[in-house]
Amino acid sequence: MDFQALVHSRRSVRGFRNEAVPKTVIREIIEDAKRAPSSMNSQPWHVHVLTGAPLEEVRRRNMEEMAAGKPSKRDIFTHGPYEGAHRERQVGVAKQLFAAMGIARDDKEMRQDWVLRGFRQFDAPVSLVLTYDRVLDPGATCHFDLGALCYGIVLAAWDRGIGAVVNGQGISRSDIVREVAQIPDDEAIMTCVAMGYPDEAFPANAVRSERTPADAFVRYVGFADD
Repeated sequence: MDFQALVHSRRSVRGFRNEAVPKTVIREIIEDAKRAPSSMNSQPWHVHVLTGAPLEEVRRRNMEEMAAGKPSKRDIFTHGPYEGAHRERQVGVAKQLFAAMGIARDDKEMRQDWVLRGFRQFDAPVSLVLTYDRVLDPGATCHFDLGALCYGIVLAAWDRGIGAVVNGQGISRSDIVREVAQIPDDEAIMTCVAMGYPDEAFPANAVRSERTPADAFVRYVGFADD
């Protein structure tokens, strides 16, 4: 599809068919995504692609630890709870998802089940764990570069009919991910992308998160008035 159709049709997928994604297709996705720009062409990224038994172990142990109330162990510095406009947007998409899934406001059991799905990477058949060279810390440049690669992966997958969701919950226990996937200590784990063929019958997959109008966050400086 053309670029405009691609970016406007893409949505986060949280329900997947029980169908393997061929390794050749994942290779093609990464080949496209690696054309993302990076500072000084530093290309600080690494991608660890998990499926099968290793992914099942990661999702099981990650979910069990978080369900038991254990603290998260992330390699990157993370903010506290969202506040203000960021919190409003977080709540907004949660309301959309809960409405689609028929989860009532006072249904604590179903809400907890939804949270645990996130820790299980939404039971996707593939997980791409994205890391960067730790020697580049501290600093946000390598994070920015990895974000560009991540978006490229999501778009390249969607262009092939494959759904994805960027899923920080799935690596809340990065120590477990590192152990199971045998990720070297000199790489910092930033996030993961849960990926697979969309289950079109899964209600949450129809949700399109809202976007703030561009005029609310864009300024034009030095342009003549229209």
